[in-house]
Amino acid sequence: MVRRNFNALPGFGLTMGFTLFYLSAIVLFPMGALLLRATGVGWHEFWEVAFAPRAVAAYKLTFAASFVAACINAVFGSILAWVLVRYHFRGKRVIDALVDIPFALPTAVAGLTLANLFNQNGWLWQFFAPFGIKTAYSEIGVVIALTFVSMPFIVRTLQPVIEGLEREVEEAAATLGAGRFRTFIKVVAPTLAPTLVTGFALSFARAVGEYGSVIFISSNMQFKTEITPLVIISMLEQYEYGAAISIAVVLLIISFVMLIVINFLERWASRYQT
Repeated sequence: MVRRNFNALPGFGLTMGFTLFYLSAIVLFPMGALLLRATGVGWHEFWEVAFAPRAVAAYKLTFAASFVAACINAVFGSILAWVLVRYHFRGKRVIDALVDIPFALPTAVAGLTLANLFNQNGWLWQFFAPFGIKTAYSEIGVVIALTFVSMPFIVRTLQPVIEGLEREVEEAAATLGAGRFRTFIKVVAPTLAPTLVTGFALSFARAVGEYGSVIFISSNMQFKTEITPLVIISMLEQYEYGAAISIAVVLLIISFVMLIVINFLERWASRYQT
């Protein structure tokens, strides 16, 4: 007698149908409507608006700042996740709860707070002033805001994997003469690599779409500190719907391509792990 695995949910057909319906209603239909609306814009007008100097400058700042923010979070977020999992100290639960603040805090409030802390009269600016670094109302301010809002994705993605690491393997490597650095490179890093790439992708994607916190800490100057979502909002406020849709489509395509690349990197890291 063949024993079938028990499944608490209904059959595949019903659950798969609901999955496709939910995914279509939330993701595919809005994206399809955007692409369909973009077909109403002439190709010449689309190219002229989507790749205007102002839009190109916004693309460069948005993706460059998001990439830098994701890289910063990949390094320091990994250290934070490791400390929260591997060490026990007073105030650990408080620090662990603070990681979720960017999730719960409205982005506008975060932007106002960061702007007040990093402007020329702010408390944190004094640490950058001796080096002549301008933080708020500059490109650095954009990176600071994007780093803040996307930080939890790295930490929360890595924590379960670090908790599942077998310390016996690390101890075995140490008994065989491997130092801490070699143990980390040969034992820990290959296991964390796929999850770290996933967290990086989530952090990067979150930063690309950020709007509220950035507009308060950047000067929103065209060709310098203006991000792509702000350009889209400006076009909508001027009732230039075709221009806004054109820029949104370019942003969607670039984001989609970059996520595909990151997905391939994640698969490569998984093969390297095995």
